[in-house]
Order: sequence, then structure tokens, then C-alpha cells
Amino acid sequence: MSEPRLALVAGAGPGLGHALLRRFEQGGMKAVGLVRTLPDAPQAAAARGSGGSSGLELRACDVGDATQANAVIQELIQKHGPPQLVVHNTATLVIQPFLETTQEEFEHCWQSMVLSAVVLAQCTLQPMVRGGGGAFVVSGATASLRGGARFAAFASAKFALRGLAQSLAREFQPSGIHVVHAILDGILDTERSRELHSLDPSRMMKVTDVAEAYWQLARQPASAWSHEVDLRPQTESF
Repeated sequence: MSEPRLALVAGAGPGLGHALLRRFEQGGMKAVGLVRTLPDAPQAAAARGSGGSSGLELRACDVGDATQANAVIQELIQKHGPPQLVVHNTATLVIQPFLETTQEEFEHCWQSMVLSAVVLAQCTLQPMVRGGGGAFVVSGATASLRGGARFAAFASAKFALRGLAQSLAREFQPSGIHVVHAILDGILDTERSRELHSLDPSRMMKVTDVAEAYWQLARQPASAWSHEVDLRPQTESF
């Protein structure tokens, strides 16, 4: 019996990250989440009680740090083989007036989303090519297409991430890498987002449904690949 193929999720926090790991495991893959900081014991216990990170394999890895990311990812590749599925799901949400946004906040927003995607791609794409191909999925947002007031840092980083995904798709598609930019046009239904937004949960995006969509995108036949898709709840106007 062959070993399960490796799936990596960068930005594998509670919510969509955990849902992706579970869906990939259900699909028979060896799913590993990369997180900047591992949950401490009390957080892990609380997560187990709420269906959180129990049973999930998480590795501490700042994907924006090329040296650290390369060491962690190469160790995983040596153990499990090249990844067949990679998801970039890291984000830093900055919502504030442009003139009040510091250069440090702007740079941090870009580093957490754009630089981390560059590092993740440089660590995984060539091994994926050597391993016969796979899917590289990038989580976008409404701000990937439309910059709003008070979203200058976030939207500019998401625009850049979209451009990076387009370039990677055109360069690596002939080598068997399916690059997908998934625009999440809505609010994910997580504990944190329920605290931040006064929104009926029925109008939010269920993370298990989004994870299922990512799984199906990653399994598309090569004769009918999608590069960019937008996902939104039925109630969302667009």
C-alpha cells in the first residue's frame, strides 16, 4: 500500500485552516498545517472540546521566514515525499484610515500575505514538479478585486497576491502544477468573525463548504482546470 501524498496548509489556524486539513485527511492525504505559533496546552484543550485542532498535525513555521520555512518543509518532504496539494491561507487584516496606517503595519501586511506566498511557492513548486504535479491554491478575498476605503494595506497586498498567482499559473501550468486563486467574497463563519461582525451566521460562509470547494478544485482533471473562482454565500450581493 502506497504512502498517502502530502498536503500542506500554510495559515492553518482555527476555522478554514483546520477545515482544510480535515477535508484533505478525509481524502486520504497526509495533511500538515503550518502555523506561526502552536497553540498552548489550554488552547489545545479548548480546541478539542469545540472540534478544533484535535488530531490535526500542526508544525510551527513562519512562512515569511525563508530559512525557517525551507527547513521545515524540506524535512516534511524528506519524510512524506513532495506535496501534491499546497494551500496558501495566511492573512493579516488591517482596516484603518490610510493616513493612520504606519509603514510598519503596511509592510507586515504585505509580508504576511505576499512574501509568505513567495517563500511557500519557492519551497514547494519544484518538488511538486519533480513529483509529477499537483495543485497550489491561494486564498484571495473581495479585496483582491476591489480596494475599499480603510483597506489600503490589505487590498494592495491581496492585489499583489492575485498577480503572483496569475504569474505562477502561466509559468508552472505546463509542468503539471494547477495554480488556483480562490476569491472568498464573504465572511467566514468562525468564532473570531462572529465576535468581530454583527452578522447572522446564516449569511456567512461555512468553512467546511469552502474546504470542500478547495478539495474539488484541486482534483479537477487537467483538461478543465479553473484558475480563478469566486465563492460567496447565496445571500451575498455582488
